[in-house]
Amino acid sequence: MEGRGPRAEQSEATRAALVAAGRSLFAERGYAGVGTEEIVRRAEVTRGALYHHFEDKKDLFRAVHEELEAELAETIAAQLAAGGEGALDLLQSGARTFLDACTDPALARIALVDAPSVLGWQEWREIDERHGLGLVTAGLEGAMEAGEIPRRPVKPLAHLLLGALGEAGMLIANAEDPAAARVEVEPAVMALLDGLR
Repeated sequence: MEGRGPRAEQSEATRAALVAAGRSLFAERGYAGVGTEEIVRRAEVTRGALYHHFEDKKDLFRAVHEELEAELAETIAAQLAAGGEGALDLLQSGARTFLDACTDPALARIALVDAPSVLGWQEWREIDERHGLGLVTAGLEGAMEAGEIPRRPVKPLAHLLLGALGEAGMLIANAEDPAAARVEVEPAVMALLDGLR
């Protein structure tokens, strides 16, 4: 198997630089407060490079949002894979990790404040489901298999739980004091999960 050529590697590096620059700028000032000229200047690439890799600023924002969602899902999945707790406890631990992440200003601004309006609610939910629904489903199925919660249709329950977590995240991200909101929201989320027993 041949390795990738220098052109492919350069192309990947350029794309990564654009995503990193966009992520930093969108986190600092939000989608509306950032222009494409500033993005290419921060990434140290040409405007043509931006449009070679992305249709427009919104397409770059989509890639940034996807990257954030994927990283968060990987963090939670690694935590779930580590095990050591009961299945429902792991689900609760994953929910806490998500709530903690919602206090991160970059994630909150990009994924919870700007993404719904920039991408539109439907696309935002599709991305959320693509990264989070599998984790929630696996957690619920694990708890059912372990006999910790009664067997019931997983798909609707997973969608409802993902929606509740999304709303909890929005409360935290849009609060004047995200850390205080995080503390206030956790008992309600844990009560919801405990109610599954």
